[in-house]
Parts: sequence; C-alpha cells; structure tokens
Amino acid sequence: MSMIDPMAEPDAGIAPFELYALRYATHGGRVAKDNFLHADPHEAGADLDYFIWLARREDEVFVIDTGFGIEAAKARGRTLLRDPKDALALLGVDAREVSQVVLTHLHYDHAGTLGDFPSARFHLQVDEAGHATGPCMCDAKARAPFDVENIVAYIRSLYAGRIEFHRGDRELAPGFWLHAIPGHSAGLQAVRVMTRRGWVVLASDATHFYANMERCNPFPVLFDEAALIRGYSRLIELAPSLDHIVPGHDPAVMRAYPPASTELEGVIVRLDVAPGLSWEELTR
Repeated sequence: MSMIDPMAEPDAGIAPFELYALRYATHGGRVAKDNFLHADPHEAGADLDYFIWLARREDEVFVIDTGFGIEAAKARGRTLLRDPKDALALLGVDAREVSQVVLTHLHYDHAGTLGDFPSARFHLQVDEAGHATGPCMCDAKARAPFDVENIVAYIRSLYAGRIEFHRGDRELAPGFWLHAIPGHSAGLQAVRVMTRRGWVVLASDATHFYANMERCNPFPVLFDEAALIRGYSRLIELAPSLDHIVPGHDPAVMRAYPPASTELEGVIVRLDVAPGLSWEELTR
C-alpha cells in the first residue's frame, strides 16, 4: 500500500479520474436547528440536496453511494427528482454493470437501492457494519437514520459474498482512497480521488454543509460529536486546499461547480474542474 500524499499533483504518475456529483433528491422547508447542532434560532435554514458520486477513468468506474428510492422518499417526506440509477444513466453508466460501489455509510440516503447494482462489490467500513446491525439499533433514536429494508439488502449482499470490509484507510486503486472519518456515523468513510485538478475529497456526511465545517458546528444527526469535529481536521489534512473538499448535502455544490453539460445543468456537476466560487464565498 502506498503512502498517503495529499499534496501530490495530478502529474505524479497517477492517471486522473473524471469526478461527478449527481443530484437525485432534495428536501426543503428546513430551519437552522435542522442543519446545525448548536443553532441560532433566528437564523434561516437551508435546503438539503442528496447526491451520489461517480469517479470514472476510461473503463474503470467507481460509484460512491446508492441513494434512496421512491418508498424512502414518501416515508421521509423527501422530493425524489430521479432514481439514482437513472442519474447514472445520464452519464452513460448502467447501474446493472457497475462492479465497484463505495458505501460511505449505511444511512437510508446513502445505502438504498442496492438491488439496482446486481454486479457490484460493495466497500464498507467494519465499524459501520457492526453499528448498523448491533445492539445500538435497540435505541429508536440511533436507528432512525437507517432503513431496515436497506439493512436487509445489505445482509443479503453480505451472504452473497459481495461486501468487502475495510478497517481504516485503504487504497482501492491508484488515485482512489477510502478514509475512515467516524462521527456522523460509527464507520463513515470519505473518498479521496485524484483528478486533473489534483486530489478531491468527497466528504460525504463528514460535513453536510460547507458551513458545518467552517463554523465547527455539526449537523445534528451524529454518532460521536467529538469524533465528528476531529474529522474536520482530517478532511483538511487530506485535501490540497479547502476548495478541494466537497460536502455531502450542500445545494451550493450545484452553484460552485460547472454542469457536466448544458443539458445536465442543475442535475450533474463536474468536481474535477475548479469551482467557480471559493470556500470563502460559499461560507459567507
């Protein structure tokens, strides 16, 4: 396993990936306390956007997270804009043929629709698996972010020999790393990808919004607040700059990055292109 070099340049001998954020759902009408653990009651809230991500290098494809479908959208009052598999199809990717899927964690909005990926091997942190199927799930509040049918689908994939477990940081391919950053969930993993603009860190829910990390004020759904806050420093260590960190649910991602094409504006953006808005501009 090679050493981590977060400052490596794109010409460091690693072929770069294309990297995309695919917006598949949204949730409006939120207030500040919905998005920040220590909220100012006078502050307005921000919508949540829901993403999956795609890293592609010639025939090498990694899908990061599998989102949720219509049943979860109805049950939780979310607006499903398109099935995750249909979002992938817009980039010419057939979910049925994808062989590598990273599950950043097992919450309902990141690990649904597993059945739409019948050829995939799923990559998951050991600690996440133990948490989602262990005694903590006896607590209704702790299990609220999970969907039992998703967990059943995960178990079926496990018994089919399709889960690859990781404990801590792991390089899956040159230029594609997993990094354990627990806090939001017991075994959350971020993904670090070499692109033409250098390393880009997909934070997933290590920071939902740019502002969670900027203010050191976590999203209120969490497993370990202290670990989550330590995770902000870890994200900074892994990225060449703040502008190379992509939060997991911030609608500002769609404003900051260019669309994959004019037809896909508001649906898919390229993360391997420098953002048009800086971190400072996005957190004012």
